[in-house]
Amino acid sequence: MNQEIRMNKNHLVATLGKPAAEFTKDDIIKYVEQQEIQMINFMYPAGDGRLKTLNFIINNAAYLDTILSFGERVDGSSLFSHIEPGNSDLYVLPRFSTAFLDPFAEIPTVAMLCTFFNKDGEPLPNSPEQTLDKACREFTATTGLQFEAMGELEFYVIAPDDESFPATDQRGYHESAPFAKFNEFRTLCMSHIAATGGQIKYGHSEVGNFTQDGVIYEQNEIEFLPVKAQNAADQLALAKWVIRNLAHRKGFNVTFAPKITTGKAGSGLHIHMRLTDPATGRNMMVDADGKLSTEARRAIAGMMELAPSITAFGNTNPTSYFRLVPHQEAPTNICWGDRNRSVLVRVPLGWTAKKDMCAAVNPGSKASPAPAAGKQTVEIRSADCSADVYLLLAALAVACRHGFEMANALEVAEQNYVDVDIHRPENAARLAALGHLPASCAQGAEALQRQRTVYEEAGVFTPAMIDAQIQLLRSYNDEQLVKEARQNESLMRQLVDRYFHCG
Repeated sequence: MNQEIRMNKNHLVATLGKPAAEFTKDDIIKYVEQQEIQMINFMYPAGDGRLKTLNFIINNAAYLDTILSFGERVDGSSLFSHIEPGNSDLYVLPRFSTAFLDPFAEIPTVAMLCTFFNKDGEPLPNSPEQTLDKACREFTATTGLQFEAMGELEFYVIAPDDESFPATDQRGYHESAPFAKFNEFRTLCMSHIAATGGQIKYGHSEVGNFTQDGVIYEQNEIEFLPVKAQNAADQLALAKWVIRNLAHRKGFNVTFAPKITTGKAGSGLHIHMRLTDPATGRNMMVDADGKLSTEARRAIAGMMELAPSITAFGNTNPTSYFRLVPHQEAPTNICWGDRNRSVLVRVPLGWTAKKDMCAAVNPGSKASPAPAAGKQTVEIRSADCSADVYLLLAALAVACRHGFEMANALEVAEQNYVDVDIHRPENAARLAALGHLPASCAQGAEALQRQRTVYEEAGVFTPAMIDAQIQLLRSYNDEQLVKEARQNESLMRQLVDRYFHCG
């Protein structure tokens, strides 16, 4: 058994002795029999962005084989607004590679994520996971590269304040216990997420923390490693499910809402992306000299071009726009830059100095021979957890592919590059030359209507899906609502409460 399998936290991987990507039906049956599993859960993303669950008690071997082979029927009209009740039956088929031992079930249970199929036995073209899969396949067909992603999942943990070791307001970044109260909760979440197959980079407390009416609100973040975008979406969806379940069991509340009060840090869903050569695994984001590659600049140009409509997938309720305000490390303008947290797309600090920092602080030790350039990503900072992560990543794959199709991509990238803090008074002229992100769901809907043909190319997003997204955003009637709520604390509170558990 190789080291990667031995160190994997997924119990099925360790027990079966093979990577999850290689799981077969026979492997699942073997595990169920050996571990005396009593229940199988099917899980799948619905139109509200949450995972839904269907339970099966294992009565006998034939029944287990049947559900793994043929799946089950579900009512699509109850899951998605764009499916009519008159023709709503769908199949859900489990993806064996996503199997994990449910950490919350009272009886031994294996859970698996599912794919939707229509009445003809074809993958449902307007389901979230299939839309992302199509977007990634079209990206590869156009560029020859693989689209990879990972998310920074920010959330607030909420519990009665014990008043000991009070944290400094809005100074919680990387704070340690006892000033950070929920470090152990976060690390337990990380352990459970890893057991579902999540590839985690790290976790830490974030900037936001405050107390109000005897209750402490502490912001935390769990960041993932880059993987195929389809896997990244699965991991983020399961992570939110894990965090909420664990909080419920601990007697805490959690929220992924983009903004829960004025003057305090909001929670984003920053998405990092990288483009790799599928044959070699080489990261194509930097060139041989360690500089940002032409491929990366083309992808950035596509995101600059489609930035207004990307918000239609990444910022999907009115409270999203309480977060997207100047001076809050959340973008409002369409631009990109290096290591700059006031831009829409940031190129994070990379390991391109070609110096052995490990040896500098640890004499006698040498850095790993693995090339550090593999760590380079680009990060879009606008989205939040109101997003359906499958559709958000699909939109980003479309945008990056669009950059490769734009004849003037490198010019667009150059025009939108900034290397200054655009919100400082001396940079007012540079700020004025930049485009603006939508300031409401209504504006996001109009941007999507204008740019919808790009998303519909090659059948990635179906017209029905685009129509449904536009209809959802328009239904808020928030063109003036967001402005009014910023001046009316009671109205803002109502909106925050309404969308407190979004996504």
